[in-house]
Amino acid sequence: MEVAKGTDRCYTPAMDPFSTISTLITSRRSIRRYTPDPVPPDLLEQLLQTAMWAPSAHNRQPWRFAVLRSESGKARLARAMGARLRADRTADGDPPETIEQDVARSYARLTGAPLLIVVCLSMKDMDAYPDARRQAAETQMAAQSVAMAAQNLLLLAHAAGLGACWLCAPLFVPDLVRRTLELPGDWEPQGVITLGWPAQKKEKSRRPWTDNVTFR
Repeated sequence: MEVAKGTDRCYTPAMDPFSTISTLITSRRSIRRYTPDPVPPDLLEQLLQTAMWAPSAHNRQPWRFAVLRSESGKARLARAMGARLRADRTADGDPPETIEQDVARSYARLTGAPLLIVVCLSMKDMDAYPDARRQAAETQMAAQSVAMAAQNLLLLAHAAGLGACWLCAPLFVPDLVRRTLELPGDWEPQGVITLGWPAQKKEKSRRPWTDNVTFR
């Protein structure tokens, strides 16, 4: 039995929910290869419902999720994003062979997962301010809220034995993604989560936590 300093609370490490959640967080990996097996609809529904219990600014819950299940829908989005990627990289003056490799890799990642979940932000229910400074802060607060819901989804997927990966590419082309998927005008794509049963195992590391923390 361990006693937390400054409290009279006792913890049994082997039974402590902290240990379970800590293990879940540190064992999660970004999985990019999946088996063709489908994700059961009831499991997907449970993941989405539970992910939305994230904290949010003013409790406005600005997250929105667009789920792509059909092969045609995933391919349509992958082609549209690939064309824009090719155009941007060409404008940058990158070598054509490098560009095509990048486009092919992007297409494979988006079409190779059983499910794509496009994570969006909506400012519809957030506060509005007349000045740019406070409005920018309000938008960032909404983005932070959406990111916490997305993290919930990633952890829940891992807990269910699924693999998932967060891709930021839609943030570079939000209007393109919105038009391609015919999303409501207030839905602002922030990223996409690929989701499915994992077909790979991965290891990862982190810098020492003390490199990123200061105490005052």
